[in-house]
Amino acid sequence: MRVFRFGSRGLLTKSSVLNSGRPPPCLSAVRTKTSSPKNFTDYSSLSLIYRPRVPALFNFARDLLDFWEEKEKAGKKSSQPAFWWVNDDNEEIRWSFEELGFHSRKLANVLTEECGLVRGDRVFLVLPRVPEWWLVNIACLRTGTVLIPGTSQLTARDVLHRLQVSEAKCVITDESMAPLLEAVSPQCPALTTKLLLSSKGRPGWGDLTALIRSASADHVCVDTRSDEPMTIFFTSGTTGSPKMTQHSHCSYGLGLTVNGRSGLAAGGAEVNKTVIKKLFILKSNDFPISTFCTAPTAYRMLVQEDPSRFQFQALEHCLSAGEPINPEVMSKWRELTGLDIYEGYGQTETVLIAGTFKGMEIRPGSFGKASPAYDVQVVDEEGNIVPQGTEGNLAIRVKPHKPFSLFTEYTVSTPEKTAECYCGDFYLTGDRGVMDRDGYLWFVGRADDVILSAGYRIGPFEVENALIEHDAVAESAVVSSPDPVRGEVVKAFVVLTPEYRSKEQSGLIRELQTHVKKVTAPYKYPRKIEFVDQLPKTVSGKIRRVELRKKEWEQS
Repeated sequence: MRVFRFGSRGLLTKSSVLNSGRPPPCLSAVRTKTSSPKNFTDYSSLSLIYRPRVPALFNFARDLLDFWEEKEKAGKKSSQPAFWWVNDDNEEIRWSFEELGFHSRKLANVLTEECGLVRGDRVFLVLPRVPEWWLVNIACLRTGTVLIPGTSQLTARDVLHRLQVSEAKCVITDESMAPLLEAVSPQCPALTTKLLLSSKGRPGWGDLTALIRSASADHVCVDTRSDEPMTIFFTSGTTGSPKMTQHSHCSYGLGLTVNGRSGLAAGGAEVNKTVIKKLFILKSNDFPISTFCTAPTAYRMLVQEDPSRFQFQALEHCLSAGEPINPEVMSKWRELTGLDIYEGYGQTETVLIAGTFKGMEIRPGSFGKASPAYDVQVVDEEGNIVPQGTEGNLAIRVKPHKPFSLFTEYTVSTPEKTAECYCGDFYLTGDRGVMDRDGYLWFVGRADDVILSAGYRIGPFEVENALIEHDAVAESAVVSSPDPVRGEVVKAFVVLTPEYRSKEQSGLIRELQTHVKKVTAPYKYPRKIEFVDQLPKTVSGKIRRVELRKKEWEQS
């Protein structure tokens, strides 16, 4: 039985959720502030506001950004900017839709005229979130070139792999990544142009700022098909080598509507100021951020901070995504801020699959219900829907009609790689979960993360949930470890909080094991515990359990 402990007020078991459909009274009693939806009334009304029309031709830059630009020119300019950027030094840039169009058209001409790129060519972008990052995104839309975003945390090996398999013709970066890209570029024959965002020149690189300044602002946006490639994301690599996941102009350009209207709950005339991983802005009255979306890692760090720092005057809505968030962290965040955390669930291959939306009851440990974009079910290995309360594969129905917001394919991979994702009428997410009788979904773990020990199936997330309730645990990752008797046992890699780092380790291990036995089924306790300074993570902050598991099995 999977057990969820909510603070010190009692236990919430999976069986009680499935049987009663309601959390214990203590969960409702501690809520201090609720976040009401502004563009829908409740969960059942979400499908009414989500009625996207997929035209034969679609381009986000032309059909949305240019549309609002024309409204501005017609005298209907909003008092709020279309683009508002702030850096760590509190320097600001505010652009209207007209200004955004002006700069992005100039950059579009740089891509086509200076770089010689044509529709379908691929652009590898590695920049911090400076204004030029957004301009490149829009310029690629205008030119029909395919954007491949990267991050400055990539290693030389990561960059080489991405450039070689994608056959990108252009790379855009800053001086921090230029040496690394220079080192690998001789091994990338498809790469023809390198653009640098820097105040310093560099031989062999085009000066992005100067080129934009001198380019014409007259540009006609291409007529891209809705199903035409728009962007390629490399998966986070939590279960293996990153795959090239291709999205179309409709799957992302239109598909992300569900994230904005349902997840972020943005709509109407309200300007929903959303900050992602820019924590310093939340502490400033100059930037009235109303919505905060970040990964669980950031929340885990924040709840360990001095409570006096939490003065979020304008904050109304908090979201978490990327990986499951621990119920204990949600509880601590509510105690510190008076705000609930609404969890969302999605993948590189999808937009928002499911979530706890505004107005819904929050059930800690569950990531909510299916988003209006998808029919989400739990299925067995043959693609049959399993009874409610039964563990299975989290899946999205794709027959008789495939949702347009689902990715197109794994580019460059063999057709079999994409086909492996489908079973019967469903796309398999690769995650295991349970659906209760009210339609709430509960995460068990990645299909290949589930631990099989002496006949028991153990999800890593439930053990990690139990561990983080102990004051000694800042973070943990649970994987399987080989055992001659049980086949596999649970092993936990634990990052300690500062006050426990000097404690005697053998005694602390026994203490943590006893703690887990008390808050979850005893057979799930970690028979092995190793203390580490940090956990391996992807560039998006997800824990790489596959790396820990591989190391554990290779050493045994």
